[in-house]
Amino acid sequence: MKRFFAKVHLWLSIPLGILVSVICLSGAALVFEQEITRALDPQLYRVTPPAGIRPLPPSQLAARIREQVPDSLKLSALQLSGDPRKTCMASFKGAGRRTLSVDPYTGEVNGWTKSHAFFQTTRELHRWLMDAPAAKGQKSVGKAVVGVTTLLLVVILVSGLVIWIPRTRKALKHRLKVSCNKGWRRFWYDSHVALGFYAALFLLVMALTGLTWSFGWYRKAAYSLFGGGTQQTAAAHAPAKGDPGQDVRGGHGGRGAETERQSDYAVWDNVLDGLKAQYPVYKTITLNERSAQIAPDPHTSMRRTDTAQFDPRDGRIGEIVRYRDTPRSQTLRGWFYAFHTGSWGGTVTKIIYFLSALIGGTLPLTGYYLWLKKKRRTAKE
Repeated sequence: MKRFFAKVHLWLSIPLGILVSVICLSGAALVFEQEITRALDPQLYRVTPPAGIRPLPPSQLAARIREQVPDSLKLSALQLSGDPRKTCMASFKGAGRRTLSVDPYTGEVNGWTKSHAFFQTTRELHRWLMDAPAAKGQKSVGKAVVGVTTLLLVVILVSGLVIWIPRTRKALKHRLKVSCNKGWRRFWYDSHVALGFYAALFLLVMALTGLTWSFGWYRKAAYSLFGGGTQQTAAAHAPAKGDPGQDVRGGHGGRGAETERQSDYAVWDNVLDGLKAQYPVYKTITLNERSAQIAPDPHTSMRRTDTAQFDPRDGRIGEIVRYRDTPRSQTLRGWFYAFHTGSWGGTVTKIIYFLSALIGGTLPLTGYYLWLKKKRRTAKE
């Protein structure tokens, strides 16, 4: 049985190894995109709170923003942070996923949040091998190649685990460590075997969740498996790697062109006061035209939000749909994203995912080295 899995492992890895390395290494580069982006442009994300001064109410922020942006931009949402050291983010109709950073104490515009060119290119390489679909939801050769490679990566990983299983306790001891003083061949062999074992589980999670962005049939099956049904899963599935600036447009309450244009932003003052009474501690509150999204837990990196409807005439809070009451089909998207990127456990899991993806990118290279060494040794014999 092991001989069969060894052949499967070898003959899938040889043609797909380089592609696996590209996908894994580009994924590793994207793990800390948000942290790196915020470190490169700290003025867009952090502010020094002035002593004794409270943040401006939403209506005043809206007025200050309108003074500093072109008339063609219509403010559609405002994201306010529960952390006094963070800026607020404004989004506009027709501006896509771009958000504008604003000082919550003065209303001064800091600039547009953005994804740096390096990460944009790396994301395109990771998801589509630089062959992006013409439109969201459409197919491309690059997207298909990444999907098929990821699907076969699951087979490579499973077959590798079967081959790894030792027959004796002594063999187990050797397969769990990397020897650094027994020559280069032994070092690369141990790196392939031991590090591959440690990273395999996380690589499997990344691959199995990543496939939901590659194939509609897989996405439907995965959603059904976890009780989410198949309704609207394809249309609702967001990109695996989004813009580091948070999308503050709000996903539940927007009415698009059918919604009456809100011009009295003073309503948002009443909404914010009402929500603060119910959420004394929160991570963010995002105000939209007829609804607000509340991230109540300031300590989680998961996208868990409650949605509150309000009367656009006076800001009276209506129904609040808690995250725990949200249909499973809508929450699964966030869970798949979190488990694909490692954000579900904060910095610790991100570090683990980064190292696992880095190891995943080197496994084909060490495998090629060992395979060529074996072929040369066999040829000499």
